[in-house]
Amino acid sequence: MSSEIRLAFAHPSERSEATAPRGPLDRISLRDHIVEVEIGAFQAERGTTQRVCFNVVVEVAPLTGPIDDDVDRILSYDRVTEAIAAELAAERLNLLETLSERIAERILAEPQAVRVFVRIEKLDRGPGALGVEIVRGRDRRHHEVMGGERPHPRLVYLSNAAMASGHLTSWIDQLEAQGQPLILCVGASELAVPQTGHAMTQRRIDLLAIEQNAWVLAARDSRCVVVSTRTELDWAMKNGQICVWAPSKIVLDSVEGPSARPSDAVALAAWFAATFEAQEMLVIGAELPDAPSVPLRSVPVTRETI
Repeated sequence: MSSEIRLAFAHPSERSEATAPRGPLDRISLRDHIVEVEIGAFQAERGTTQRVCFNVVVEVAPLTGPIDDDVDRILSYDRVTEAIAAELAAERLNLLETLSERIAERILAEPQAVRVFVRIEKLDRGPGALGVEIVRGRDRRHHEVMGGERPHPRLVYLSNAAMASGHLTSWIDQLEAQGQPLILCVGASELAVPQTGHAMTQRRIDLLAIEQNAWVLAARDSRCVVVSTRTELDWAMKNGQICVWAPSKIVLDSVEGPSARPSDAVALAAWFAATFEAQEMLVIGAELPDAPSVPLRSVPVTRETI
């Protein structure tokens, strides 16, 4: 076996040593950290967990001055395992590539981290370990993305009557003028939704019915863009884009999903508002849910000023 092939399958610590830039670097490593997790793009991987193995090596700049046996001066091993746990808890993912990128970014947000190797392998999907390995280095973009504070959006739920109202454009004008990140939410239209008599498939159909209505809203005002992922929402909020939430992906990929059914669209929107740490949720033309986890305010459809 050539040295290149051997190195490709070696532990990331060996790759780190072989490809280290000039100048001294210290390394901390996590070996064979196995977690039961639900992940995968195939339908057979939904609703079940599988063993996933993590191997991580972090290159850190040597400390100046004595350590003094002070744990606060070093990059703790706990920060590596916490990065893994935080990304696994954030949402259900399809790809190991996505998970490895997010773990690397979170680790590189640590001041001491210079470069990180992340290897993730599925242990139960075949006769051997199936996985990916990435190496990422610190740059200003990583620090800004992870270090910047996520905006706290204003969510507005629009009933079907509100969507059909002659005030719709003026409402959006007023909300846009306030200069805060804005996400619009809707429920299903009044058209009949197919009934399957099966809970899982019915949930998907009901979520898709909401998404159909989201596209209807987008057609009524060109400023409204339908979005379905956290990445799209984060980008839109930071760049002043008005979003209409398409809920399927975020709801289905949520580690701790909403208790509200898609048919209870206002409560579902309130769950989403809490998930994205909204500063307020405005409900136009619908009743408020019980015990919301974010501040709610109701506005009747007949009212022009909000």
